[in-house]
Amino acid sequence: MKITRSVVATAAALFSTPWMAQGFSLVQQQQHRQQRPATRLVKLFAEGDDTDTTSFANAALTTAGAVASLKGETIVVKYGGNAMTSQDLKDNFCQDVAALQKLGLRVVVVHGGGPQINRMLEKVGVESRFEGGMRVSSPEVVEVAEMVLCGSVNKEIASKICSSGGRALGLSGRDDSLLQCTKEINKDGYDLGYVGKVQQVNTKLLNELLDMGICPVVSPIGTGMSGTDEKDVAFNVNADVAAGRIAGELCAARVLFLTDIAGVLNKDKQLLKSLSCEEVDALIADETITEGMIPKVSFATSAVKLGVKGAFITDGRVPHALLKEVLGGGQDAMGSGQGGT
Repeated sequence: MKITRSVVATAAALFSTPWMAQGFSLVQQQQHRQQRPATRLVKLFAEGDDTDTTSFANAALTTAGAVASLKGETIVVKYGGNAMTSQDLKDNFCQDVAALQKLGLRVVVVHGGGPQINRMLEKVGVESRFEGGMRVSSPEVVEVAEMVLCGSVNKEIASKICSSGGRALGLSGRDDSLLQCTKEINKDGYDLGYVGKVQQVNTKLLNELLDMGICPVVSPIGTGMSGTDEKDVAFNVNADVAAGRIAGELCAARVLFLTDIAGVLNKDKQLLKSLSCEEVDALIADETITEGMIPKVSFATSAVKLGVKGAFITDGRVPHALLKEVLGGGQDAMGSGQGGT
């Protein structure tokens, strides 16, 4: 069922407050820290409009089913692409994370920042290139990536989630050895420089934060393996890779990869709404899936094999894409069927 933006917002409001009567929602609004909460009336649908009433009821029932299935569960979201560059989509995403927290879901965000890194590399005159969808990372490239991702990008996301009513804490993969890595060598034996292959995830740190009701916002810059000569080396980790591995290690209920296309497309550019792991492998082999989509689907399938119950390639250009995809599937919580694969 397609859920409109207004209905999604209404449904989220409904399940975050205990008051509901006669087509109105009673919402507490904090006017000032020193004042008592004021009560205001928000009209949910026009009086006498059976169509709006039915739409609202259907959306509420769908949302209730999804919340019942996922409350207390962990979902991991790879946040990147266009959803990070449009101010409206940034706001939508952070509102979605805050809303899911209020509904009782445990959310981990792993973010990218390719466009921001590219701008800074150009500004400082450092060249970079891609091989097989992965950025070849010299020490100079990693230094710039760490500065951009762990600095302004990471802190902006965490801050916006908090200002939207959620709780979030920005982390680097180097913090408390969150992402321990070795050097990644691609399938053709090409040295990608200081691109990290995640070997260990500090799930204890993530679970402690989640248990406190805090959303970890993870910047994908990893560290070397403890006890080796590279233990203090910074590695540039593909955000899709990091999200898939974190989801697998946490045995998350869902992992979602926000991207700039409708989902996985066949050779006729038609959306494939669902795929098995075997079908994904076949589509990579016949080059239906290529370049930057390969890490997304590869680590989506890896996460499923590690125990994640469902992986989604979601169109991040759609307003409130995260909320729609997580809640739009109802009780089976397997996606709306409208926004990706």
